[in-house]
Amino acid sequence: MNLSIPIQIRPQPTDATCGPACLSAVYQYWNVPVDQLPSVDPMPGLPGGGTLAVHLALDALQRDLDAAITTFNLQLFDPTWFHHQGEPYFGEFLCERLELQMRRKRFDSEADQVRLTLSTEAYVRFLQLGGRLRMRPLEEVLITRPLSRRIPILCGLSATYLYNEARERSVQPLCPIDDLSPSSVPDDVGGYPVGHFVVLYGFDAASGEVEIADPMHENPFSDSHHYRASFSTLAAALLLGIVTYDANLLTIAPRDIRS
Repeated sequence: MNLSIPIQIRPQPTDATCGPACLSAVYQYWNVPVDQLPSVDPMPGLPGGGTLAVHLALDALQRDLDAAITTFNLQLFDPTWFHHQGEPYFGEFLCERLELQMRRKRFDSEADQVRLTLSTEAYVRFLQLGGRLRMRPLEEVLITRPLSRRIPILCGLSATYLYNEARERSVQPLCPIDDLSPSSVPDDVGGYPVGHFVVLYGFDAASGEVEIADPMHENPFSDSHHYRASFSTLAAALLLGIVTYDANLLTIAPRDIRS
């Protein structure tokens, strides 16, 4: 079985715009008119900026598209909450648990307060707008099922692991209004793991490889924006995305083609 759908992706203009670049590629695939990169809510106050999958999903929901997130982020979601997935009250139940967690951890020194607060607020809004959230075992079927229905998959993962490159340290731009200068530099001892978004658009069952569209214009795998990686490599990078509040798969499609 060889699944592949046509995805065209443009280079991300800055270090922190991989999410909007991937979202724009998916919109182009679905013929959603977008003149430029979608303006999604950033993560203010975080070193290097960036976007969470839920912010991309919110943009899609506001365009009357269907959005579903499969999460592996145990920093934000407790696995026991998903014992209730499939129940009609599940969305309301999740909102209650997320808000209770935020209140309980508000003064917890071990919690990343910025990510916790912004993520909670965004996911509550996502659920209220009809977005679907689930937690499933990470198996090949999570990739092949949407692709068999011709639905591309946005993937939030660890670029540090995927690229097998040094961790990165945030730096201030030389010019405050220069958005194109690097927001981070490699630093193997002083750096931290970096998150990233790519689009999964194909799977080769014979080789066990996933086809990836990557907005990073200087990726280590290919001279182009398209390359392949083994499912095991992708799975490890996906799960390690938990460090940066990523670790998720996001499908966006017209409402009559739900994943």
